[in-house]
Amino acid sequence: MITSRCSWANMANPLYLHYHDHEWGVTCHDERVLFEMLNLEGAQAGLSWETILNKRQNYRLAFDQWDAQKIAAYDATKLAELLANPGIVRNRLKVAATINNAQAYLRLCAEVGGLDAYLWGFVGGQPIINDWIDGSIRPARTELSDRISKDLIKRGFKFVGSTIVYAYMQSMGVVNDHTGDCELYRGVRP
Repeated sequence: MITSRCSWANMANPLYLHYHDHEWGVTCHDERVLFEMLNLEGAQAGLSWETILNKRQNYRLAFDQWDAQKIAAYDATKLAELLANPGIVRNRLKVAATINNAQAYLRLCAEVGGLDAYLWGFVGGQPIINDWIDGSIRPARTELSDRISKDLIKRGFKFVGSTIVYAYMQSMGVVNDHTGDCELYRGVRP
């Protein structure tokens, strides 16, 4: 049983605890999860991560289990259906960005093999392990997230600013930002 966690983990929300304990900072190479999380991090813009996490299952249902081929083919009727879905964030720009991102993702897959090869290529396949004493000094963005963000934007992705990309890097384990006092700091090391 984990007794010491990063200060941001909401102990009252089982979904949040599970996310902190089993996903955040754990290296991920699953294409579907990488695509899902890139879009969910974008959906979070201006909102709390807990809001998105609480709607995650609804997103999976609404967006065909994050099947990029299906999402890329969504039409105006499907867009309207999504915007009427109370289970997701019904922001027109964010929903349209997800459809756009599916199209950009398919191009990325054709060019470099997918998000796994793309993202992990920036760090030579090894996670960056930071050594934060507490979460108050953890950055919101870095030079690397700036570079990845600029490249994703150039490739046609939306809602991939540097802060969103850094949160994405943390969630996918590209960066281990568990604090030193969190039991999982050592637990997620490669």
